[in-house]
Amino acid sequence: MTHIDTDAAWPDHKPTALLVLADGTVLEGYGLGAEGHAVGEVCFNTAMTGYEEILTDPSYAGQLITFTFPHIGNVGTNDEDIETVNMAATPGARGVILRTAITNPSNYRNTRHLDQWLRVRGIIGLSGIDTRALTALIRSKGMPNAVIAYAKDGQFDLDALKKEAREWPGLEGMDLVPMVTSAQRFTWDETPWVWNEGFGQQTQPEFNVVAIDYGIKRNILRLLAGVGCKVTVVPATTSAEDIMAMKPDGVFLSNGPGDPAATGKYAVPVIQQVIKSGTPTFGICLGHQMLGLAVGAKTKKMHQGHHGANHPVKDETTGKVEITSMNHGFAVDQETLPAGATQTHISLFDGSNCGIALEGKPVFSVQYHPEASPGPRDSHYLFQRFAELMREKKRSAA
Repeated sequence: MTHIDTDAAWPDHKPTALLVLADGTVLEGYGLGAEGHAVGEVCFNTAMTGYEEILTDPSYAGQLITFTFPHIGNVGTNDEDIETVNMAATPGARGVILRTAITNPSNYRNTRHLDQWLRVRGIIGLSGIDTRALTALIRSKGMPNAVIAYAKDGQFDLDALKKEAREWPGLEGMDLVPMVTSAQRFTWDETPWVWNEGFGQQTQPEFNVVAIDYGIKRNILRLLAGVGCKVTVVPATTSAEDIMAMKPDGVFLSNGPGDPAATGKYAVPVIQQVIKSGTPTFGICLGHQMLGLAVGAKTKKMHQGHHGANHPVKDETTGKVEITSMNHGFAVDQETLPAGATQTHISLFDGSNCGIALEGKPVFSVQYHPEASPGPRDSHYLFQRFAELMREKKRSAA
């Protein structure tokens, strides 16, 4: 009779990564990416593609992303899909949680395996847990604070990790923009990517736009350049006087992370002065929320947030429904919108506010990400709308 070594046949895979929730729940898995530990808010993202763009979106600073789609990493990574403006900087998600281990990449644009890419960028990863069960927990109990930890030897100070998760104050009241905004102003002229050609360049701009960087994404800048803008990006704390001294045809309010009410303490007075000047203004995501604050509305923390590339939004000005990309854990409370601020877009998932426009003023904003192309081009008209507002302003001034 042949003796079977059951220990050899069925090896005991020791967990090398943990997700420790603030309530003390511990989920075990297998580590990938960078070793170490990080604390943040756990959210789930329902996108089936675009994981590299998601992981480098500065709006995800302070968050740990759970992907509900099981196959993450199968097309690898490349430098063209990074959304962080500074290629050397690493603002974005603090950790990533996957259902299955990363498969070998299979895509002609791949330059680096996702595991290696995460390691280089200092992002801690965990695989091997039931991400749909975690998603169900978030949907019922809200987005928990947690610590993600990876150690190749599987040795953890569990009490210390539980304490860190329990004591982290959470995103409410937290201004994370200083972590992600640019340190100095710079100009942008790169236009959107075209298959088999790459990125282009705007050489004959029609408009001079100042973009306030609360955590701006590269593709937003490309789409602005694509509709004829020469873009000057300025740090989040730039004064209204300095912005208006550049004589902009338009001002753009970017996306970004954290609580809009916290960032709004210094951003809202600037936005109010820009609005008062009559300059065409367009905001996205955090920029949208702070525009709401600037006109007197309030923002609120959401139960589970909106994160994904399959969110239907209705444009109430046209009746059109767009498939949009979203990433936000706070929202403008439409019940607090003052007279003169019209709701233009709503989520068809939960009816939450997704856009506003100011009556009689060339100012509007949306909660979602029109540059992320999930439709794929359902929402690109918003950049044309901004360009047309600037064109009309220039004609009236001539």
